[in-house]
Amino acid sequence: MTPRISVLDRSPVRRGRGTGAALRDTVAFAGEIEALGYHRFWVSEHHGVPGVAGSAPAVLAAAVASATGRIRVGTGGVMLPNHRPLVVAEQFGVLDALFPGRIDLGLGRSVGFTGGVRRALGQGKEAAGDFGGQVRELLAFFRGEAEYPGVHAIPAEGRRVPAFLLATGSGAGLAAELGLPLVIAPVRGERALLDAVARYRGEFRSSDQLTEPYVVVSTAVAVADSAAAARRLLVPEAWATVYSRGHGVFPPLSPPDEILALPMTDRERIRLDQVLDGQIGGTPEEVADRLGALVAAVGADEVLVSTSTYDQSARVESFAALAELAGLRAPAV
Repeated sequence: MTPRISVLDRSPVRRGRGTGAALRDTVAFAGEIEALGYHRFWVSEHHGVPGVAGSAPAVLAAAVASATGRIRVGTGGVMLPNHRPLVVAEQFGVLDALFPGRIDLGLGRSVGFTGGVRRALGQGKEAAGDFGGQVRELLAFFRGEAEYPGVHAIPAEGRRVPAFLLATGSGAGLAAELGLPLVIAPVRGERALLDAVARYRGEFRSSDQLTEPYVVVSTAVAVADSAAAARRLLVPEAWATVYSRGHGVFPPLSPPDEILALPMTDRERIRLDQVLDGQIGGTPEEVADRLGALVAAVGADEVLVSTSTYDQSARVESFAALAELAGLRAPAV
């Protein structure tokens, strides 16, 4: 099986460049990813995070779609509890009208990184509890079946914008029930990943979007001339993840040399190694083996690569090496 290969970009802020540069980097990066032959390019939604500039995915997706011509563009994902389903339907109806046949709608259930962000969004943690109902309402607006007399999501109604469900654990059951593609990452370990995918496949119900299960596995992948060089590419975002767990703030990305020279605590160093060990990095041969093993274990139909690093040119080189490894072909001009 040769899965599709796609890209998720969270618009990481690099120290010294600022949020505006991060967003411009995302748009430029999408053009480079399209030229390499990748299938999709998705952007994300994060609020109040100093190290992530992507807070308005529908707006950013419009900019990306305007700057590209072939690649599918979407979200990984819109955090639906933060929004009214009608507004999301309208936004993606507009995107599909402007860029027909190229827009995806990835949906997640996060309600904010901190209590302050949740209050600013007007949501508590309990808002995620009705995620299933929110997804159903959103899909109903596209079908013209929402339970609001006289209310129509224009121009979304009647449009076929593929929806994807970002899920871990129990979320796989919702994707199965609604007949939607499942997007899942091995954040809780491979055993939990395999259990969730097995549940999804076992409970899957056919829908007007899908007749069979479709699994997208998301992970960071770095390809370089050596395993050490690939690991260094993964260090900036891995460290930002570790730092956020201890300090409650996901910081801008810093150069790997500076990070590795920090006076980390034993716990921080262990956590950094754990994060890095859970990602895929190495020479082309090593990445082919590890990524192939993950795809085979999951039975993945698609891989969504989420790699970020401090050096943007090195990041592009890694994605170019991965494209060559995967046999991707640049689109004809």
